[in-house]
Amino acid sequence: MSTISKILIANRGEIALRVLRACKELGIASVAVHSTADANAMHVRLADESVCIGPPPSRESYLNIHQIVAACEITGADAVHPGYGFLSENAKFAEILEAHGITFIGPTAEHIRLMGDKITAKQTAQELGIPVVPGSDGEVRPDNALEIARKIGYPVLIKATAGGGGRGMKVAKTEEDLMEAFNTARTEAAAAFGNDAVYMEKYLEKPRHIEVQVFGDGAGNAIHLGERDCSLQRRHQKVLEEANSPALNVEQRMKIGQICADAMKKLKYRGAGTIEFLYENGEFYFIEMNTRLQVEHPVTEAITGIDLVNEQIRVASGAGLSVTQDEVVFHGHAIECRINAEDPRNFTPSPGTITHFHAPGGLGVRVDSGAYAGYKIPPYYDSLIGKLIVHGRTRVECMMRLRRVLDEFVIDGIKTTLPLFQDLITNPDIANGDYDIHWLEKYLANKQD
Repeated sequence: MSTISKILIANRGEIALRVLRACKELGIASVAVHSTADANAMHVRLADESVCIGPPPSRESYLNIHQIVAACEITGADAVHPGYGFLSENAKFAEILEAHGITFIGPTAEHIRLMGDKITAKQTAQELGIPVVPGSDGEVRPDNALEIARKIGYPVLIKATAGGGGRGMKVAKTEEDLMEAFNTARTEAAAAFGNDAVYMEKYLEKPRHIEVQVFGDGAGNAIHLGERDCSLQRRHQKVLEEANSPALNVEQRMKIGQICADAMKKLKYRGAGTIEFLYENGEFYFIEMNTRLQVEHPVTEAITGIDLVNEQIRVASGAGLSVTQDEVVFHGHAIECRINAEDPRNFTPSPGTITHFHAPGGLGVRVDSGAYAGYKIPPYYDSLIGKLIVHGRTRVECMMRLRRVLDEFVIDGIKTTLPLFQDLITNPDIANGDYDIHWLEKYLANKQD
């Protein structure tokens, strides 16, 4: 199938291992890169080749484009899979690889730039027929902030144009709150992203976070693979995701999916992408597009039976999509829990050595993790150490299976968020699928009172 013969995986942790497995199944040689802190990581141990690219700080290793390109040259890798995070949405990185004759397994640099800036992405979405949240047409300045907020109507949300992870994001519920929230958002944006530009949109009171998985071949063919509900969040970070969303019916699912697929056809988008929405009172409102693989992609794989990383490699090799929209069939329900090395009471990081590690098993159970007994979790990176994914014929079956496997999962030596999920799974609101993006933070706040 593939003209790609060797893939360098420009990432670490569970996603590096995930890509490595796809390479093995496709018969493609793999190269792991790693910092000195990750020398004993599982993906490094299992890859065909490995290259140390620098010391622990990300900017000196996983974000060091020069070192990664050099690793490709040394090993003869003819393609790079960026995973998620780090350089996965860096247009300059994609351009440099292509200039060196190395395939970037992802969208074009043009599309990364187009959808990476939130203002441009929103304008593009409108042009492509995707519904958007009412808001400013572009950057909001101090001299027009009040006027724009009045047109939109309170409450309003001020967001960094180059934002992510909830930084540079503030809510103003009244005109009296506006300028303080506006100035704080700009200050945070400048500190986090080196860019203080912000925009404004209507703040929805109790929305759900719904995202649609899309795939394009770069030649005008595109499909959607349904949606994921990512509403259980803490500080704008996703905690638990499920597919399909318990809030949507089949008609709503297929309608928004087709809108997204049609938009990607017009854009001639290449590879995997996720179009994210807020959903309230039957209406979808575009918030952003991620031009990469998502952390929560396994729930989509579970309900479609389609290997998304395999599909990424296939498209990057020029082979096109492996399925048409008519061939995409949804089966059952899937839930993913993000297992972090954090104290479940206050979410402070908990690096250290794992003394015991036992992953649960059985029908419909998947664990994506590079952790093992004796593995030392370094303090330099994201606290995600694994993902627990369960699949069932119905949501009820899926929930019961999740309850079982959470009790089986053993990670000792460090603190993890496993107890949080054991608590959540017994809550009636979660059992009934009755939650929004604010639910988890309110729940946690009430527990601490």
